[in-house]
Amino acid sequence: GDSASAIAHTLVADGVVKSSSAFTSAANENPKSRGIQPGTYHLRHHMKASLALSLLLKPSSLVSYTVPIPEGFTVADIVARIAADTPITSTELRAALANPASIGLPAWANGHVEGFLFPATYEVTPGETATQVLSAMVARFGLAVTQTKLAAASRAIGLSEYDVITLASIVQREGRLVGDFPKIAEVFFNRLHDGMRLDSDATLYYVLGAGHGPLTAADLALDTPYNTRKFDGLPPTPINSPGQAAIEAVLHHATGQYLYFVTIDQAGHTAFATTLDRFNQLVAESRANGVS
Repeated sequence: GDSASAIAHTLVADGVVKSSSAFTSAANENPKSRGIQPGTYHLRHHMKASLALSLLLKPSSLVSYTVPIPEGFTVADIVARIAADTPITSTELRAALANPASIGLPAWANGHVEGFLFPATYEVTPGETATQVLSAMVARFGLAVTQTKLAAASRAIGLSEYDVITLASIVQREGRLVGDFPKIAEVFFNRLHDGMRLDSDATLYYVLGAGHGPLTAADLALDTPYNTRKFDGLPPTPINSPGQAAIEAVLHHATGQYLYFVTIDQAGHTAFATTLDRFNQLVAESRANGVS
């Protein structure tokens, strides 16, 4: 919304140009000046007005920090990525997360942030606060669930909106190829319907950490609600930020009889089974293919 004269006053105040009239004259002589974009620019002190205008018209002069957040990142992952890629500190981010109402979480999130910082690439400009950046991620989540018609679609499959995001986060972590997501969701739906435990390694790794290594007998016996080998139903919260494909896979899951799945090759394809015997055969095949 700044006019050329307002921009000129800013430039003079910051010591970029000597006089506002020189910059205004340069802007009036260049019709492209109407295309100056709002943002933070990298300029120099004591510039010729016409050169300052030229830099303001170059997109490369805009200062921002690109922050890519992949699908499946946890809140801890996201905090580390933002702190690494921007001037915002992890302490500032954690303080903002401690006040979930300030970042616009939907009421049905019940104050839990995990799962609601939507995976996307964000441009963070100098001066943006931790609350503003996290709020943008939650707003992007809101756009995604609006596009998926989450409220109505979750009712249609008999789950709460929160449970859909929780299950989508498990599908996101368990699957490697998006094309397999609907069948992976099918397996979990069938297990919930049949009163079987989810038996998801992904929920345990949320507690143990992704770098934990192969699960041990002691791990499988852990007394945590995220141990879906020991406790019935879904874990208490999402285990990461699922992408839109994982959310849609839950809302529009395949409808078959599969109860088991395993990653079958190093390309990430998933194989499915209706019986434990067939599943064990697939596990042996997976190991023979070098899948860890």
